[in-house]
Amino acid sequence: MADGRQRLDKWLWFARFAKTRTLAAKLVNEGFVRVNGTRAEASAKQVGPGDVLTVAAGHRTSVVRVLAAGERRGPAPEARLLYEEVERDDGALVTEAGKG
Repeated sequence: MADGRQRLDKWLWFARFAKTRTLAAKLVNEGFVRVNGTRAEASAKQVGPGDVLTVAAGHRTSVVRVLAAGERRGPAPEARLLYEEVERDDGALVTEAGKG
């Protein structure tokens, strides 16, 4: 993993947003994942620390900030160390042009 970046489908699987890597790739390819506000076009897209992902999986939409690349698909407590939930009022999601 160069500079802590990882394939999006692999990261989603390690972070337990999908039960299998195939399902993670399907989420991306069907347009249910955004990276930094832009729809992810390919499951091979590289993500890394600082990227903000919006994942519409199941009956919930999650907005998370990537903290680290995964090493393996471990238990849920280990997976939660890969990201942090982003709150709606988090200033990091508002661009300077959007402030006013």
